[in-house]
Amino acid sequence: MAARSPGASLTRAAKARAGETSARRASAPPRWVKPFLAALADTSNVAAAARKAKIDTSAAYQRRRNDAAFNRQWQIALCEGYDNLEMELLHRLRTGEVKPPPGAKRAARSFDNATAFRLLAAHRESAARQRAIRDQVSAADIRASIDRKVEELRQRVMAAKALSERPRDAG
Repeated sequence: MAARSPGASLTRAAKARAGETSARRASAPPRWVKPFLAALADTSNVAAAARKAKIDTSAAYQRRRNDAAFNRQWQIALCEGYDNLEMELLHRLRTGEVKPPPGAKRAARSFDNATAFRLLAAHRESAARQRAIRDQVSAADIRASIDRKVEELRQRVMAAKALSERPRDAG
């Protein structure tokens, strides 16, 4: 067996490092991924995010289909975008929008109560669940509380019904 020169082993090590670097480079995401995901979180809009990243939407959709990690990042960015949208909507619902009524010279603050109520209804269950977690209340305690409230309502309805069915004194 021939003796190896120290230079030969360094060359092999350098080649191995170069191979690792090129493999890392090959698996590194394209430069457009970060700006795309940031814009997606800001806008919740794939087309707008693609324009911001200077790519075609088909490139983003193709990467999402072929790259599970990118698909997860996409979903996280969309969730963040919807959270941002919800916060903006909540702010607008709480503070109102300044709009001039038709024919008016001055703007007036208007509130969209119907949307606010729909939003509250949509989040009622999750808010109750979070309060229970925060207060460390068990599911059984929550059910018992609901049962008590339903029973109170039933008693009130029965009392009102009995009152309305009672004959009136003519006097």
